[in-house]
Amino acid sequence: MPELPEVEVLMRHLDPALRGKTIRTVNIHRAKSTRPTSARSLRGKLVGAKFTSVTRRAKYLIFELKRPRSDHFTLLGHLGMAGRMYLQSDKVPLPKHAAVTFSLGRRTFVFEDTRYFGRLTLDLSSLDSLGPEPLSDAFDGEKLHTVLRRSTQAIKPKLLDQKTLAGVGNIYASEALWRAGISPRKSARRLTHTQCAALAASIREVLVEAIACGSTVPLDFAGVDRRDRLFYYGTTTGTQGFEERLRVYNRADEPCDRCVTPIQKITQAARSTYYCPQCQRG
Repeated sequence: MPELPEVEVLMRHLDPALRGKTIRTVNIHRAKSTRPTSARSLRGKLVGAKFTSVTRRAKYLIFELKRPRSDHFTLLGHLGMAGRMYLQSDKVPLPKHAAVTFSLGRRTFVFEDTRYFGRLTLDLSSLDSLGPEPLSDAFDGEKLHTVLRRSTQAIKPKLLDQKTLAGVGNIYASEALWRAGISPRKSARRLTHTQCAALAASIREVLVEAIACGSTVPLDFAGVDRRDRLFYYGTTTGTQGFEERLRVYNRADEPCDRCVTPIQKITQAARSTYYCPQCQRG
């Protein structure tokens, strides 16, 4: 599933590409992809509206639009498990799994979703219960300690709870815990103020590094290169893909970069967790 860095990189590409563009027609190829907004309501709201900006909240894309002689409104996008959003020439055939498309003149905005879990909707209720943004100035060790201190859940699955922290997923939770030297099995409420400060800093560091790495990889939104589906992976000439920078994730039985102890893999809340049993004791 796309995590915060993927969505952030995508947002940075879509914002300049869409800003100022007017939606001429809206085609709903799969009604499920706009729920709970009906296809009719979405068309009625979007046709004639102009994009004013694209931002991000957690793993959501926030499209701000404005209709002539009317107020601004928001369209919410989520990539689901394997969704993609991009612009392509209006002369290029639509992909097989196109869910929603907008005609912007010579370009077409495409929301493609092979797994059917993504959404493009006017319903904003998903934003109501989100936790703090890990890259915001308001997030620090004290904030993290406050949200963890009453939880008996293990820290790794707790970090995946979007009500605890918005946008962090399986890959970056494992990486941040390794950097902070904290066991993924440790009860969240047992983390000290010092550990929370180290973990908050590690979360921020790994996310910033992943975003910077993703921003160096040219994205082919036409879908010619299969790597684009997970574009924080992969390399380009003179750069190193983020997959090569991972210290524990998907590295079971490989030596830890700090102590050469073999990385272990366990399952927590039905998700794979990777960690070093020597560096992350307790």
